[in-house]
Amino acid sequence: MAPARKSLLEVRKTLRPNWYRCPIDPVAFKDLMEPCDYKGWLQAGGHLIIFCLTGFITTYFFLIEEWFWLLFSLFFHGIVGSFFKGLAAHELGHGSVFKTKILNAIFLRIYSIISWHNFHEYAISHTYHHRYTLYKEGDREVVLPLEVLIKKPLYILQILTINFTGGPVTSGLIPVVKGTFQTAFGGNGESVISKEWSTALYESHPKERKSAIQWARSIIAFHSFIIIVTVYSEFWILPFILTIQQFIANWLRYFVGLPMHCGLRSNVNDFRKCTRSITLDPVSEFLYWRMNWHLEHHMFAGVPCYNLKKLHRLVADDMPKVRTLIGAWREMMETARKQQVDPTFEFDTPVPPKKKQRHTTHSSSAESIGDLAPRSLN
Repeated sequence: MAPARKSLLEVRKTLRPNWYRCPIDPVAFKDLMEPCDYKGWLQAGGHLIIFCLTGFITTYFFLIEEWFWLLFSLFFHGIVGSFFKGLAAHELGHGSVFKTKILNAIFLRIYSIISWHNFHEYAISHTYHHRYTLYKEGDREVVLPLEVLIKKPLYILQILTINFTGGPVTSGLIPVVKGTFQTAFGGNGESVISKEWSTALYESHPKERKSAIQWARSIIAFHSFIIIVTVYSEFWILPFILTIQQFIANWLRYFVGLPMHCGLRSNVNDFRKCTRSITLDPVSEFLYWRMNWHLEHHMFAGVPCYNLKKLHRLVADDMPKVRTLIGAWREMMETARKQQVDPTFEFDTPVPPKKKQRHTTHSSSAESIGDLAPRSLN
């Protein structure tokens, strides 16, 4: 019988990782921490415009009954939309995309309601993920070992078509919709996180449940309206554009998202050991909201996503070598093979020796996770 887990309130009292953060010039760091509305519009507005464009193209092919091109454009619409839940909404949840705070809030709700994303529930979970990254007591948003499903044909078929069951870093139609309804009626749903993790979070932070329930009901109301309009108008493409696009063609989201933590060290207070950064092509990097610079994001979570590459350049000499996407997958596959023999094996990333951490005026900013944490976690 597995030992009982500590309550998260107890974990917060006893688990206090002293995270290593690369020393950085305070003036340069202050500049990097500053959000920019113009860059925010390029990222948040740009992604939404691309989504609308692929949606209009898909609708056009539906209207002229060009079925091959309809499927082709819907495939790309799904790719674009699959980065809404937990990525666009993730970065907006940190409140660091726009300098004008109301814009963060507006775009967060737009991206979240389209993608069935309960940002209230996610904020609780993701706060723990940032504060206790891969510490097994405090971070159950990412539970190691992550299964590498690339050799499972049924899963590959799903992420190339419609993902019904979900998987690591991808959204499944059945668990997300079912979980949203469970949350809406006061249960512990699995639309964002596991039921066990959801239960643990709400037991320790019951005040956050009401907001999550209200937002789940808003999601259901929005998508119910889409279905009603579809049935009334017989405009059958509409739910594919606005309701189930999140579950179509998840393949790119899976291949760029899984390497961030998969196979790495747990219970270690060095982000360089428990998080990967990878290089991506410009299009994938844009759709992924620059989260390929994931190590930099974890180390300095208050830095806006569009400044992460600049941040990397400033601390590159104190960082491990950045992996390519292919290199990261090779590393993960080799780690998964070794874990078949030794389930406790974790890849130990070679890193430069730790530099002496200077206590400067930017230290509190360095530990910031933006506006992510709900009040009960501050």
